[in-house]
Amino acid sequence: MTGLTLALSKGRIFEETLPLLRAAGIEVLEDPETSRKLILPTNRDGVRIVMVRASDVPTYVQYGGADLGVAGRDVLHEQALAQGGSHGLYQPLDLNIARCRMSVATRADFDYAAAVKQGSRLRVATKYTEIARQHFADKGVHVDLIKLYGSMELAPLTGLADAIVDLVSTGGTLRANKLVEVEQIMDISSRLVVNQAALKLKRDTLRPLIDAFASAVSA
Repeated sequence: MTGLTLALSKGRIFEETLPLLRAAGIEVLEDPETSRKLILPTNRDGVRIVMVRASDVPTYVQYGGADLGVAGRDVLHEQALAQGGSHGLYQPLDLNIARCRMSVATRADFDYAAAVKQGSRLRVATKYTEIARQHFADKGVHVDLIKLYGSMELAPLTGLADAIVDLVSTGGTLRANKLVEVEQIMDISSRLVVNQAALKLKRDTLRPLIDAFASAVSA
């Protein structure tokens, strides 16, 4: 059997991909939370899991470090915009896992609608600078983007920014920090991404896996 390498990230995506792998007859033999290994074996000879940062999954797949992977729409869209609109990845399936949304949020006492209407220049903190840039440009809103990598909620609270663009799941973290969603940019879920060359060279082993994932998702 031709070997297959699947790139996954720790956390919610990994946990919600496990049932799809089981539907394809694949069991991961070690827990990434307790194992120090970055390459995890499975019960299928020639199928292995590489654990990488969520933002690195498309890069590993694009350049052949993995044959396929699971990546959020947020990461895929951000990187596609940064690369001029495309990253050359085949995306055969929306897996409908790790669902959330990307939104604009502000302090509860900040009048976002009025600021936008008056043409104010907003300071926006986010790690999704390309998505934020496109969103506000489409609305005709002038923004200064501040790139952050964590704890976005702090930015409005400390006066660093007027608003943030970030992923929202339940909204609990926003509420706990007295922030409110003022605009939704897009729905987010995780997609199966496949290396274009692998799709041709390993078609006989890749296609059954993609089909098994598709059956599990539709079920």
